Amino acid sequence: MIQDIGEHIYDNAYRKSEPSEDSFVLWYQEREVLVRRSGEMISFPVFGQLVQNNQRLKEQLTYLFSIDGREYFLAGDLELPPGEGYCMVSQETLRMAEPRYLAFAGITGLQLNRWYGQHRFCGCCGRELEQDAKERMLKCPSCGQMEYPKISPAVIVGVTDGDRLLLTKYVGRTYKKHALVAGFAEIGESIEDTVRREVREEVGLELGDLHYYKSQPWSFSDTLLLGFFAELKGSDEICLQEDELAVGEWFSREDIVPDDDTSSLTNEMIRMFREGKLPW
Repeated sequence: MIQDIGEHIYDNAYRKSEPSEDSFVLWYQEREVLVRRSGEMISFPVFGQLVQNNQRLKEQLTYLFSIDGREYFLAGDLELPPGEGYCMVSQETLRMAEPRYLAFAGITGLQLNRWYGQHRFCGCCGRELEQDAKERMLKCPSCGQMEYPKISPAVIVGVTDGDRLLLTKYVGRTYKKHALVAGFAEIGESIEDTVRREVREEVGLELGDLHYYKSQPWSFSDTLLLGFFAELKGSDEICLQEDELAVGEWFSREDIVPDDDTSSLTNEMIRMFREGKLPW
């Protein structure tokens, strides 16, 4: 999955830091990121490449995180040096890009870039927010309001009935492949209650036992995904929530078509069921 970066060590502890010559600089425009690309291989510019064309670059960089001790910074406006071969690519490119640890860095930086951009001013009094020196937090110098990065909990649910798995397709999404039932947790609701409510709302089914599988950070939507498999209880008749889903149907293991995309928790859960590798 996206966060599986092998032996590389991701350190998201916030600190005030100044870039070195080889510190990576991440630059975003909307949902695109600046990379040098060769096929599926990507790299990011480093501070030493950019500083000559951007004399005030150090002052406007924001520290993000490190991987294997090498630091990553977020940039505002940039003037690119000529002939370096960099281009803007869609965030979706990062789902399959190599090496995986750089793709993960680009995706995670995208979430932080979005948060900083959406929290420039205090929602209580309208004053411009300031970065805190000790933690990743923005604080209002006038009223003291504090803003932390947004993480929204959501569930992915593999509904099972013996050797069958419920697969769905969304309405009006660019993603057209089969998926699992999914949805965000609501205020005052446990994650287990979210699983049962989302399945009831989207496909009209009741659930028996729930089995937690694993979690995944999904920076594309500021989400922490929690994956569950859930056993059907009662009728298997599907009643679609048609403003959310275009398709909902049962698939036996042998009829599930494998997907080569290994970036998402959804695809891993479908693959694990198809291969009969669930631990219970």
